[in-house]
Amino acid sequence: MEAVVEQSITRDAPVHLEGLGKEYGHFTALKALDLTVAQGTSLGFLGPNGAGKSTTIKIMTNLIRPSRGRASLFGIDVRREPTRALARIGAVIETPEFYGYLSPVETLAYAGRLRGMSSKDLHNRSEAVLKEVKLTDWADHRIQEFSKGMKQRLAIAQSLLNEPDLLILDEPTSGLDPRGMAEVRDVIKSLKDQGRTIFMSSHLLGEVQEVCDDVALLNHGELLIRGSVRELSRGADTSLIQATFLLSATPQDLEALATLPGVEEVKASGDSTVDLRISGGEEGQARVLEAMIGRGLKVITYRPLGSSLEQLYLDRIQESDRL
Repeated sequence: MEAVVEQSITRDAPVHLEGLGKEYGHFTALKALDLTVAQGTSLGFLGPNGAGKSTTIKIMTNLIRPSRGRASLFGIDVRREPTRALARIGAVIETPEFYGYLSPVETLAYAGRLRGMSSKDLHNRSEAVLKEVKLTDWADHRIQEFSKGMKQRLAIAQSLLNEPDLLILDEPTSGLDPRGMAEVRDVIKSLKDQGRTIFMSSHLLGEVQEVCDDVALLNHGELLIRGSVRELSRGADTSLIQATFLLSATPQDLEALATLPGVEEVKASGDSTVDLRISGGEEGQARVLEAMIGRGLKVITYRPLGSSLEQLYLDRIQESDRL
């Protein structure tokens, strides 16, 4: 009975992809992707440019057809019943384009009428979504005055008009300056805190770590890893550590460090600073620190260079590129 219930929950999940594949002639953009996103989850769909992220999202939103497999949203097959499947989603795909002579209020009114919304609902929802994306003060300004970041926030507002249960965002900060990126991320974090289900593609690991609970890593159209940000960070086997000593380490000290179990590389990066690549996760890091102290080295700082998740990301991408 439990297996039947679990299977039903999986099939009715906001996102359920089974054996999804796509070819463009002789080029395989997506191999056989299996992926499920549970209600209330914020998933970072991560991978380098050309990994197959946008192809997946375009299949999910019925912009292109898969070569095989199926994509279901809330248990509804996107290809067979696109209108029903897409009724509960909001999406921002690629760079949004707007009529520059319109204002946000006019743009939302136009989009709402296309969705069949009443004038009353349109008025109420327009006010609400513009407030959510912090564009209330710009509601009646011409969009041609807007920065890229403001346009991206307006695109998110438009996607929220129908109060979607699932929000699909394709590279939402692509092409933005640092300020615009920060503004868009703040909006996404606010939506996540409301408990919305979010499926967000990105090639920026730091962005995904900042706004997502779970990560799915894609490369060459193939899913490499899937799990929570916390679990994957803890489970990453290899890490880069920088150690700073009170006195400079001798060549003999460096040679001794290089022979320690788990130490894959030792490189002096300054008079009293050493960079180490260490395997074995957190336990491996602890063993190396104990060995340094055991040799009489006075360690001032011992810190990771980048996150362990970042190292896991790079390692898996490099492995995938070699295949």
